Amino acid sequence: MLTAVILLILSAAAIYLSCEFFVNGVEWVGHRFGVSQTATGTVLAAFGTALPESVVTFVAVAFGHSAAQKEIGVGAALGGPLVLSTIAYAVVGAVFLTMQHSGAERRVVSRPARKRLVNDQKWFMVIFVCKIALGLVAFAIKPWLGILFLLAYGAYVWHEMTADGEQSDAETLEPLKIRPRDASPSTAWAVLQTVGALVAIFLSSQLFVKQIEAIGPWLGMAPQLVALLLSPIATELPETLNAVIWVRQGKSDLALANISGAMMIQATVPSALGLMFTPWMLDRTLVWAAVVTMVSIAGLYVFLRRRHLSARKLAAFGGLYGVFAVGLLFLV
Repeated sequence: MLTAVILLILSAAAIYLSCEFFVNGVEWVGHRFGVSQTATGTVLAAFGTALPESVVTFVAVAFGHSAAQKEIGVGAALGGPLVLSTIAYAVVGAVFLTMQHSGAERRVVSRPARKRLVNDQKWFMVIFVCKIALGLVAFAIKPWLGILFLLAYGAYVWHEMTADGEQSDAETLEPLKIRPRDASPSTAWAVLQTVGALVAIFLSSQLFVKQIEAIGPWLGMAPQLVALLLSPIATELPETLNAVIWVRQGKSDLALANISGAMMIQATVPSALGLMFTPWMLDRTLVWAAVVTMVSIAGLYVFLRRRHLSARKLAAFGGLYGVFAVGLLFLV
């Protein structure tokens, strides 16, 4: 068990270090390809960190040899949005609260980014409601509807990439970490660092998840509780740490955009895979996860629309994960 704890700490440190390289690289990639700062967070960064998780989901639902393995993939499709909508946003708020800059709380999100985030929450809620509704009924053509979820994500990406937005200025970017003396690193170097960091994040995350699964039983937790409570936190750790890094750099718009974009991927791509390769029937624990997720996103949407979003309110969303955990104890 001591070995598992040590590996857990080392893998978490490796994820954080890899995220430092990833956010630095992806900003340069966005700059080189003329992508707006918001789209860099919602599309490039979110797609990069969510890709490994989507691959894991695909392997579980498409090549799983047992119903239990396929259920893991379905659970991941619900657990990811839950963690992002509660813990990830709460961590951003908590980091803001620890910052000593005057008025930091009032500048959680800029006006242009707020409008984009309001739109993201609309997209998410519509798609998420459809995905949950499909998990409550059974009919013959349901697997084919997975294509619609992929098309929905494609439409979202197109909208984000073509929307007006401020682009990053090379002078405001930190030097590329693998080329610290190069004032204008080439696209190839930026892509190399980003992809390399992404591979390191994926490998470190897999090690982290395995240690969580090993420590859970030692804490007296049933495997199902570990899968629903701890594993999603581990798999969403890269997105959360990306957000922490960007907030500390004073780039809160990028931090929130990264979480919002990752949620859009989680609402569409894993759902499409689940629909295509499993019966996609949700049990009561997954429905409970969906309810808590919707409450969180609806609250975020209201605060954004009314311009009342603050660091304290963001931090408070973490309490909803506690509500989920308590409710889960009565359902398992």
